[in-house]
Amino acid sequence: MARALLFLALAFALFASCLTTARVVNFTFNVYYLDVSTHLCLTSICILMRCDDQLWMSPLQVKNVTVQKLCQNRVITAVNGISPGPLLKVREGDSLVVKAVNKSPYNITIHWHGVLQLLSAWADGPAYTTQCPIQTGQTYTYRFNVTGQEGTLWWHAHLSTLRATVYGGLIIYPRLGNKYPFATPSKEFPIILGEWWNANVLDVETQALASGGAPNISNAFLINGQPGDLYPCSTNGTYKLNVIHGKTYLLRIINAALNSELFFKVANHTLTVVAVDASYTSPYQTDVVLVAPGQTTDVLLTTNQFIGSYYIAARPYASAAGVSFDNTTTTGILIYKGTNSSTPLMPTLPDFNDTDTADTFISNLTGLTTARFWKPVPQTVDENMLMTIGLGLISCGANATCAGPLGQKLGASLSNFSFQFPTKLSMLEALFHNVSGIYNASLPNQPAVSFDYTNTNNSFSSSLVYTAKSTTVKQLSFNSTLEIVFQDTSLVGVDNHPMHIHGFNFHVLAQGFGNYNPSTDTSNYNLVNPQLRNTIAVPVGGWTAIRFQANNPGVWLVHCHLDDHFSWGLGSAFVVSNGGTSASTLPAPPADLPKC
Repeated sequence: MARALLFLALAFALFASCLTTARVVNFTFNVYYLDVSTHLCLTSICILMRCDDQLWMSPLQVKNVTVQKLCQNRVITAVNGISPGPLLKVREGDSLVVKAVNKSPYNITIHWHGVLQLLSAWADGPAYTTQCPIQTGQTYTYRFNVTGQEGTLWWHAHLSTLRATVYGGLIIYPRLGNKYPFATPSKEFPIILGEWWNANVLDVETQALASGGAPNISNAFLINGQPGDLYPCSTNGTYKLNVIHGKTYLLRIINAALNSELFFKVANHTLTVVAVDASYTSPYQTDVVLVAPGQTTDVLLTTNQFIGSYYIAARPYASAAGVSFDNTTTTGILIYKGTNSSTPLMPTLPDFNDTDTADTFISNLTGLTTARFWKPVPQTVDENMLMTIGLGLISCGANATCAGPLGQKLGASLSNFSFQFPTKLSMLEALFHNVSGIYNASLPNQPAVSFDYTNTNNSFSSSLVYTAKSTTVKQLSFNSTLEIVFQDTSLVGVDNHPMHIHGFNFHVLAQGFGNYNPSTDTSNYNLVNPQLRNTIAVPVGGWTAIRFQANNPGVWLVHCHLDDHFSWGLGSAFVVSNGGTSASTLPAPPADLPKC
């Protein structure tokens, strides 16, 4: 007791010394271990203190826990005993120091999805890209700043399918004294959409990769960790959002699902989109939101309906014809104060394959040019790339039969290079220490073979559908401007691909269906107020043009955020060189960087 009182006194003395420059942020964690030399915890409430621009927080402990869902007890990997994991709330300009403690039986890393990681690539988190995995019983401390960004981002495991349960929100508030570019809401709520399997998700992936076929589909979707009352044994845990009539609320929607883009609606309520991927947008009113895996969308909801209860619902947008998918619906309940209604009103959700609704939502979003941190579109382009993205086949080997089409293995590729991670050393370490043989920087600006990309007659053309594994990346000069056209292909089948780039936001210039035509499609580019994103859903059987400046040295993944496509090889990386000054040179790796 005496030790605890002494430590409490020291903590409050530190707090008093920081009053003029610091803030106190409260997080609720289920903390199994805490280093009392740097942190203060009373029961499960951790008090975080920022002084000298350092935000200190308790360790993120990764371990296996038992949970009950869909009438079953399942052992899952989770952070601090909960899934979704801790919701991290910071302010723009803060520095984060996050100690990850791996007490699970699996190797793991944590990726801070959408954080720009300026000169902190060592903290980005993807396994074998910027670090080797944190092995069982080991720790790694992620150190990075959140500068020049406001809004909703998130964090998740970035190794195998562990992110099915290892994920959580990261909210970046404006600095004190700064306001939102919209009226301050009465309250705000995170809405984290997830995906659930009645199985060990690592086994699901391992079995699929071994057989060469598609993985088993999920059994449910989740809202803030709960399936909702349309699923068995789930009524009592259904997420409930309590509101007051006549107020405006901010919903921070995150799609943490592994393999499903999701339509999202609140019965009888209009939503106003005000930000995507932590970039402000011009206000856009809609009754339905489409959010792809990896994306975030901030919406304002005004409670102007009759006092009652209304379902919050999400279900898949499934654009690939003939492919099995989880066709269930997850629900929460919006409950007005004073309601006597016990039966919520259900929204009418779009059809599963409603591409028109999906395209209408995506194409109507524009950037808010008057917002803080808006960046104009670079007008000069140094390199143009056409990246074909899609599925393919990998040979099963002589005298063998696999579970994929034509008896082969399912694969995926970017410009017909099916990405394979190194295992001996991370690519960033190889870059920094000039180690050869870890990757090759020969990814071309154009596919080696040009064909009618979206013609379904080519879906199983033997001269086009096969791909092969390699660790092939693209080298970029510091501060060069890159324009990429992501072009879907019909190989095996067309699909909608949410493409994510680490380390950068990019302008979405235009999207369309069919094959990209540079002679005509560039005239439709929005060079004035395009949306800024870190993840964009490329239309099924179509294309998306983006542009960004490579102003951050390091190795940055570019990949499809559908985990089955990524595990099959739909990805690559950008290797961005140093800029020649100390302010544009990647620092040395931290001493505790995990080893392979």
